[in-house]
Amino acid sequence: MLYNASATQQSAKVHKANGAIATGKYPLDHLIIYWGNMRLLFEIDTKDYSQDGTKFIRPSVRSIIIRDGKIAMIHSLKYDYYKFPGGGIENNESHIDALTRETKEEAGLIIIPESIREYGYVHRVQKGKSEDMMIQDNFYYLCDAEETMCPQTLDDYELEEKFTLEWVEPMTAIEINRKRNHGPKDKNMIEREAKVLEILMVEISSLHRK
Repeated sequence: MLYNASATQQSAKVHKANGAIATGKYPLDHLIIYWGNMRLLFEIDTKDYSQDGTKFIRPSVRSIIIRDGKIAMIHSLKYDYYKFPGGGIENNESHIDALTRETKEEAGLIIIPESIREYGYVHRVQKGKSEDMMIQDNFYYLCDAEETMCPQTLDDYELEEKFTLEWVEPMTAIEINRKRNHGPKDKNMIEREAKVLEILMVEISSLHRK
């Protein structure tokens, strides 16, 4: 598995593609999307796939909501892992609309629109569940939520996993994601969330030292 933490794009050949910007910097340049000026946090590339086979492409959004040093996370009680609230972007849906909808559905949190700020994205390429190759850009946004909550609206698999909103210390979520047995769940997805939490902790600590 390859984790590439470089966020620079300066040598890329840039052209418009599907409303975003595709770059010619990477081996999969026709598939990799660089969205506006959002920074690349890191890449996950398992190199266990065939580029010539079927492809599943599914961008997603994730909310980062922090209160009193704790972060709003979704805890899968069945498989014991933590993830940021969020999910897939539907056709003709903006990032902000998807972020608001998914956070409300999964966490019961109502995002305050004017609080939304770009944080960064993770590019992930691996063998898919049924397709030969899965490509996913995960876009993370810092935001605040209203104090008043609403009921969750969970999909069947989310109900089965018993998705529960918890305000957790970042290190607690990191340790659980890396040390517990999560059954059949995708290890790359779980490690992605742990790594984003690590970056967040470092940057918050750096701000406090200034």
